Amino acid sequence: MNIDTKLISAAENLFDRHGFNATGMDRLAQAAGMSSRTLYKHAGSKNELIAAVLMTRGQRFLQRLEVDSVEALFDALAGWMGEEGARGCLFLRAQGEIGSAVPEITEAVAAYKARFSETVGQILARQMGPGVDDELIEQIVVLFEGATAAAGYRGIAAVDTARRAATTLVERARA
Repeated sequence: MNIDTKLISAAENLFDRHGFNATGMDRLAQAAGMSSRTLYKHAGSKNELIAAVLMTRGQRFLQRLEVDSVEALFDALAGWMGEEGARGCLFLRAQGEIGSAVPEITEAVAAYKARFSETVGQILARQMGPGVDDELIEQIVVLFEGATAAAGYRGIAAVDTARRAATTLVERARA
């Protein structure tokens, strides 16, 4: 594992478990097993490190969503939560904690959310064929994001509820 990979992994774990503001650079350096000087050399600023963590996590998550149905999309979410925990969307937590005044974070969140919507559209196209209505894509995205948030306090059962609702929407769209 190279130093950047180790740093990103340690930072993701700390940010996810403790938050962005509560995780200082000294704590990040210690968790990554490097000096503060080395940390700054590789990460630049904390905001740049947060954006790199978000980009890496987003890529890893979207790879799990290479599926062919809405049901499998929600299964992938439940699987992710089983491995990673159900603490809500790290992107939205970053934006909520840091605010929209930090361009690196705002851009990372917007880029990921756009890619996620495109992914949902591709999944629906594989399941239903071309020409999927944008409204259906948006409805599935909102159900997915709602399940992600609700699982934090309701448990992973929230994902099952959202899966059933999404399946109903797809069935109605086919009729």
